[in-house]
Amino acid sequence: MTKPSLTILLASPRGFCAGVDRAIEIVERALVKHGAPVYVRHEIVHNRYVVENLEQKGAIFVQELDEVPEGLPVIFSAHGVPKSVPAAAQARELLFFDATCPLVSKVHREAERHEKDGRQVILIGHAGHPEVIGTMGQINEGSIVLVETQQDAEQLEVLNPDNLAYVTQTTLSVDDTASIVKVLMRRFPNMQEPKKEDICYATTNRQEAVKAIAKRCDALLVIGAPNSSNSKRLVEVAFKQGCDKSALVQRAVDIKWEQLEGVKTLGITAGASAPEILVEEVINACKNHFDVTIEEINIRDENVVFRVPKALLDTPTNKEIH
Repeated sequence: MTKPSLTILLASPRGFCAGVDRAIEIVERALVKHGAPVYVRHEIVHNRYVVENLEQKGAIFVQELDEVPEGLPVIFSAHGVPKSVPAAAQARELLFFDATCPLVSKVHREAERHEKDGRQVILIGHAGHPEVIGTMGQINEGSIVLVETQQDAEQLEVLNPDNLAYVTQTTLSVDDTASIVKVLMRRFPNMQEPKKEDICYATTNRQEAVKAIAKRCDALLVIGAPNSSNSKRLVEVAFKQGCDKSALVQRAVDIKWEQLEGVKTLGITAGASAPEILVEEVINACKNHFDVTIEEINIRDENVVFRVPKALLDTPTNKEIH
């Protein structure tokens, strides 16, 4: 029986960003330098495949610092942590490595600077996301307020409308954030903006890459975790571009093949914490059901690299050893 034809439009850039690469490398280098186990507070990045892979190498993932035994190293996740976390680690004299993405750290420093200058900070982001918890935990509670939607922005009450600044979560929808900022700027025209966009290059690039293919697709799959903010935004972007059959899948096993019946053109991308091996897995699964032709649509090249902490620079990763 002949398989139906399927053209896969492969979005690029997709998958791992520099901050995710660095965070995983920090765990791998720490395991080599200090031996297993190494503790990690929260998922190092939002991807089960990555977490399970590191668990097999000797990483132990915990929710809170008090689960880390005395004398063992601990790593903070790429999403960033409130200031209270490293302070608690120092109080217990724990050896810790901070895998916070440098672009998240940039937002932390902005919030601190605004508080120091006496401004109230408006944080645009999603309540409960680890990055938002981390950013809000950089400064005093009364100095920062969270805005999630345009409606929040319309109803926001502030201490002094002429003494405000805003920062954003790094993994938001570029278009939705622009709409929220527009409302805030109309209401508070003297509000200070970030000198450089807070939404990170990887989030922006992956959203633009989806926009470049979505209108041509009958369906689109985003490979990523359900708790991954940047992955969920990619599904939303595809929907807004008119691709109604857009779905988030963690792995090939999650694909609902009946929903791809009659689909001639399938878009595939991956969130910034999803490894390329999972993209290959999905493509191979498609080949079992369809006669596949692949067309890669690359909107720009990424060459950003972030260095690991100095204390780990002289240590090879497991990858380098094998």
